[in-house]
Formats: sequence, structure tokens, C-alpha cells
Amino acid sequence: MSIETAITDAWQRKAPWLWLLLPISWLYGSLIRLRHQAYKLGWLASYRAPLPVMVIGNITVGGSGKTPLIIALVDHLQQQGVRVGVISRGYGGDSSQMPTLVTHDSVPSVVGDEPCLIVNMTAVPMAVCPNRQQAIETLLVSYPDLQLIIADDGLQHYALQRDIEWIVVDVTRGFGNKQLLPTGFLREPMSRLRTATLVYHEPSNTASASIRQESVGQRLTMQLQPDGLQPLWSKKDTERLGLRLLSTKMSKPRAGDTVHAVSGIGYPKRFFDTLQLLGFEVIEHPYPDHHDFDLTELLQYTQHPVVVTSKDAVKVKAVLSQAATTNTLTDQHQALINRLWVLPVTAKLSTACYQRLKQQLTDFDITVSD
Repeated sequence: MSIETAITDAWQRKAPWLWLLLPISWLYGSLIRLRHQAYKLGWLASYRAPLPVMVIGNITVGGSGKTPLIIALVDHLQQQGVRVGVISRGYGGDSSQMPTLVTHDSVPSVVGDEPCLIVNMTAVPMAVCPNRQQAIETLLVSYPDLQLIIADDGLQHYALQRDIEWIVVDVTRGFGNKQLLPTGFLREPMSRLRTATLVYHEPSNTASASIRQESVGQRLTMQLQPDGLQPLWSKKDTERLGLRLLSTKMSKPRAGDTVHAVSGIGYPKRFFDTLQLLGFEVIEHPYPDHHDFDLTELLQYTQHPVVVTSKDAVKVKAVLSQAATTNTLTDQHQALINRLWVLPVTAKLSTACYQRLKQQLTDFDITVSD
């Protein structure tokens, strides 16, 4: 188990020894307040984009369902004819090659895994750069008619002014001991929740009647619904690279089967729990968030199918494609391809989410329906 995974586990268990770190959390909190105040008073410069900016983020370390939410919002806005673009820091990518646009041909090692996933799912105009101003300016050069920018994460990036903030709250995970880093896993204090629109990410097994009741009360909710296992490597991938793969294909895993669940996301327990709810016997293999998988790691998981998340699938497929193009794809690798599966999830938003989005965008003369 890596240090990152061990600390994440300690946060979730509210391990008593974490309280020994409280003085560091106090110092961290003081620095947060000073930095925030410096931006408010104009002591630190911030950038105002020439079009509305909507930030989607969280106040916790680790996954909260933010990326599926962004994909769902982009899909909805595109269906409404809204010209929307997305920016991201491009975490895990090569900052020396940024700012840059993200395309279907982009690879995680350059632009990051989440940007690759977002563009592959939505084909949305997207740019990445740690400097969000440069990301926006790069995006607008190629897409000058955009009406709205969605910033993937960046809630704490106060160098970028924003018009709308949505904070994702993971109901299942909660806030642990409600302390700032490193005693707890909060990036900002709980009071930060009062300044933004909250979207409550609820477990997928929550009764639909509960969702409807909360929608009436204007509580914004989302659930991640699994879409069913899919082969990670498609026939199209094989044809695109001109490969001849081994004909033996492991059958699609079914309820009751044992699977290797390999996850490099911020909160892997959610992924493991979802597979268990679907009836699989799960052998858990948690890795640090944004982990760069290599084929040696994956080759050790034999005998059973290997299931990964959509975000991890982007990186795994890139590694396999690289091996294929360099003619280093062995029979072992081909056997691995035949037992690799991905579990996509779709964010299902309550009606109240779309109503709030419509209300907020109306203020900027952007018309959408519920």
C-alpha cells in the first residue's frame, strides 16, 4: 500500500493519530485565509474572462464524482445548443507542453487523464494549463464564439474569477473528522460550503422516491449509475493499430464471478462497492489517484477478469497503444487485453440541478431548458 493510499484510509477511518497533525492544519488554515483575503483585496492579481465561468469543484481531497458531473452538464448544454468549453489544470500531464487543446488524439501523459476522458465522451472544446488564464485564452483563439466556460476543478484557484460555483458533496464519504489538511482531508473549511451551489452526490442505491422528494425541496442531487461492463479494447482499436490479437477472448464477467478491481481514482472504495453491488466477488487493488499504470503491474492480475474505471481505462489504453505502435506487444500483453474490462458510469442529476443551472445561466443571457 502506498503512503497516499494509507493516509487516505486513515482519513476515512478518522484515525486518532491524525490529531497529532493539528498544529500543521492550523498553519495551513491561516495560509488559506491570508491567500483568500489577498485576492479579495486585490493584493494578488486575478483574471476576469470575457465570458461567464462556471467552476465545478470540491473542498475535499480525492474523488467526489466531479468529472461525471461535468460530462453530464456538457451533454445537457450541448443538447440545448449552448456553445460550452471546458478548461482544466491538466493534472498528471506535461506542463511544459501547456497550454494546449485537448483532442481525441491527446494522451494522458501530455494533457492528463480526466481531460482525455471528458473530450472522448463529449467532444467538447477543451484546453489545459495550470495557468487557467492561458487555458481560456488558448481555447478562445480556436473557439471564439463560446458562450460559457466550465472549469474542471479550480475551486481553490482564486487567480481565476468565476461567476458560478458548484461544489460536489460526497454524501457517502462525508467530511471525515471535518479538519483541514493534513489532520483531515478538507482543502478548505466547512464554511466554504455556504458560498456556492451544492450538489449532493448520493449512493446509486438511494431510492428514486427520495431523489424526487429532495428535488421538490430544491436539494440538488446526483447519482452515478453504472452502465454495464464493456471491453476496454474494442475491435475498432485493433483495426486502428493494424493488430492481430489472440483469438481467445475471456467471456464477459457476470454476477457471481470473481474480478480484479484495479483503481487509481481518489476514492477507490466507491468503485469497489459498486462492483460488489452488481454481484461480483471483488479482489481490490487500490492505487494512488491519477496513478500511471505500467503493463508490468497489470500483468500480475491473472486468472480472473480485470475491471478498471473509465478514468483509468484512458491511461491503460494509452500504454497498450504505445506498446502496439512500438511492436513490443507480446502474447502476454494480448492475453491481458482479452481480460480487461471497464465499468463506465453516468451521472444522473435531479431535476433541481437543471432548474438551478437554467436560473443561473439566464442571468448571463444564456437560454437553456430544464
